[in-house]
Amino acid sequence: MILPVYLYGHPVLRKKSVDIDKNYPELDTLISDMFETMYRADGVGLAAAQIGKNINLYIVDASPLAKDEPELKDFKRVFINPKITFNTEETIAIEEGCLSVPDIHESVKRSSDLTIEYFNEKFEKVTENFTGYRAIVIQHEYDHLQGIMFVDKISPLRRRMLQNRLNNISRGKVSTSYKVKF
Repeated sequence: MILPVYLYGHPVLRKKSVDIDKNYPELDTLISDMFETMYRADGVGLAAAQIGKNINLYIVDASPLAKDEPELKDFKRVFINPKITFNTEETIAIEEGCLSVPDIHESVKRSSDLTIEYFNEKFEKVTENFTGYRAIVIQHEYDHLQGIMFVDKISPLRRRMLQNRLNNISRGKVSTSYKVKF
């Protein structure tokens, strides 16, 4: 089932999410619905907060970007209760967008290398190291679980320049090809 994506300005996007356990009600259905919602919106990641649930869960499937970024081939994961355990100080800046902030793309500096511990969809514990674009996607979605959005990480000047557009998004004055909630 395709779910509405909550847009910039909705308070659910600013709340810190909480851990869940393997008995979370209808977790498999929720994960399936999140993938369906993300694909419908042409996204590469979706955090549960973006569909109104402040739980530590996000999904990624960046494989559609593999044509331009071969390292993203087969990069599809479910992250439950993730914890970033290592971030390198070395950063890279890549232009990011977000389903909750439609039609805005800005360059964001993030760690180029990280290690993350999480549970997969089978609730098996996983520890992985990611670099480059994979690390960027993970950090973007991980931030959602902390109530942080990519526009919080751009320069104050750029943010001021975007403020009217951000205000319009929070007021529902935006057009998307997917279901949204203000």
